[in-house]
Amino acid sequence: MSIEGIAAVRENRRLHVLMVSDVCSPRINGVSTSIQTFRTALAHLGVRVTIVAPDYPGIDRKADAVEDIVRLPSRAVPFDPEDRLMHWRSLAVLDRRLASADFDLVHVQTPFAAHYAGLRLARARGIPCLATYHTHFEEYLSHYIRFLPGSALRAAARGLARHQCNALDAVVVPSQPMAATLRRYGVEAPLHVIPTGLPESQFVPGNGRRFRQAWGIAPERKVALFVGRAAFEKNIGFLLEMIALARRQQPQLMLVIAGEGPALPALHRQAETLQISSHVRFVGYLPRESGLRDCYAAADVFTFASRTETQGLVLLEAMAIGLPVLAIPALGAAEIILPRRGTVAAADTPHEFAAQLVTLLDRPAKLAAMADQAVAFAREWDAATQGARLATLYRDLMRAPAGAACTPPLPASR
Repeated sequence: MSIEGIAAVRENRRLHVLMVSDVCSPRINGVSTSIQTFRTALAHLGVRVTIVAPDYPGIDRKADAVEDIVRLPSRAVPFDPEDRLMHWRSLAVLDRRLASADFDLVHVQTPFAAHYAGLRLARARGIPCLATYHTHFEEYLSHYIRFLPGSALRAAARGLARHQCNALDAVVVPSQPMAATLRRYGVEAPLHVIPTGLPESQFVPGNGRRFRQAWGIAPERKVALFVGRAAFEKNIGFLLEMIALARRQQPQLMLVIAGEGPALPALHRQAETLQISSHVRFVGYLPRESGLRDCYAAADVFTFASRTETQGLVLLEAMAIGLPVLAIPALGAAEIILPRRGTVAAADTPHEFAAQLVTLLDRPAKLAAMADQAVAFAREWDAATQGARLATLYRDLMRAPAGAACTPPLPASR
């Protein structure tokens, strides 16, 4: 066979990608959602994905075998029982455990143990290694490591990101602002802006009346909603302050907080201190395919104050079912908010944010128009399109020697 023929076979053959992540289902967060969304889209493009991830209590081993997930022994992360830390001993022999499988490249999803294990395996096999930069750690660590100065933690986060990213053949980032942030850190590896898309299932509406009945929320009450991990970096305390102000003009206003996480006890205490417990419902984690859809449908406005989002996928999920968004346009979330198609860019003070929310709630015609705009905008973030862009990047990386720079990144597109 000619060289051209061999190249054609390699170009069209089925790819096998090893994804390594410190986070995976059944843990639900932005990383695990992104993995599953891309994996489904890639499967339709002839890309097989094997996942290496931590073991979680109660895992269905049969389901893992069907879904091509390799689980490694793990232990709980101190101060964060939702997450797991894979044992270094298991990671050290990962290549031996996977010796019978041929992989075309390694895609790392988290910057902890998975990064070092995935990069080591890729270099040992002489195949490309890329990573997705999901989390803005510069503004994240100070919420959890409070005994060190914030400036030192931010410098350490920047240095670690620069070191890790520059060891890779490519880095995927979900937004242009996050790409610009990494460039400021000194990251020289090729950056490719490929956001997580929305599968068609996200556009199925829920039953808002059913949710309100289940949680004792009267039909006439106005509902602002937050969905996401109940974590300090999500700035949920800001929303509680905002509701305490907004209820003065909207006495029946309620904030629903859907999610679990380490900040929940502090948020409960804050609600009591602000004397707004009757205006807040903590509904915990809701299954995406049932209760969460109903929760979105029960709300009037989605409210979001996080300043650390690399993309803000939850904003698109709300918009996909026609829920208008009022959110602070910070970092990656700005790409969703600032087009102002179903969204309002919120002020960064609780008082001004509250005034904007009250104004929206008093204008039902505007909310109805925003709902239509939101759905149309969310449809532009198509999971199949983003999956195709990632598959193209995979093939581009395979054309270049491992450890060498890949082709220049393309500008973001939806």
